[in-house]
Amino acid sequence: MNIFRLAGDMTHLMSVLVLLLKIYATKSCSGISLKTQELYAVVFLARYLDLLTDFFSLYNSVMKVVFIASSLAIVWCMRYHRAVRRTYDRELDTFRHYFLILGSFVLALIFHEKFTVQEIFWAFSIYLEAVAILPQLVLLQRSGNVDNLTGQYVFFLGMVAMVPLPRHSCNILVKKVDGYLGFTLLSLCLFVI
Repeated sequence: MNIFRLAGDMTHLMSVLVLLLKIYATKSCSGISLKTQELYAVVFLARYLDLLTDFFSLYNSVMKVVFIASSLAIVWCMRYHRAVRRTYDRELDTFRHYFLILGSFVLALIFHEKFTVQEIFWAFSIYLEAVAILPQLVLLQRSGNVDNLTGQYVFFLGMVAMVPLPRHSCNILVKKVDGYLGFTLLSLCLFVI
């Protein structure tokens, strides 16, 4: 088990728990970008395609299922839960996230390790995750009002973006990940920070 992976998983799990706490305790998703949540659902669905074909460990499989299920549950709550969906700030959440999806997919087609479906979707998920927080940041800027739980959620999302930097740097510098993928991963990590 890689310590950076464990730290990243736990940090992301904390962000999800904070967000779920906010939604269920307040019955509100005010200040939360549905588009960011949809992007994270796409990230995890694309990244964890191997869940259906490969088994690495029980921890790995459980975390994949938790991330997919929690992302889909958050999107469902924001779209369909009677009390929660009324609090969604549709007028403020206008970021065109389809451009992020398209751009990330184009990057994945150009910069990847192997040209296989699973590898393309994995690279796509990496690029998309690097920019998935943008709709949330734009919504917060437009609203000008951030409650404590939303602020903590955004803090943990930022930490999730920072935790992989040492791992990717280590992969590039020590393990010598060749090609454009290593350079692109490091560049994206630095861009997000």
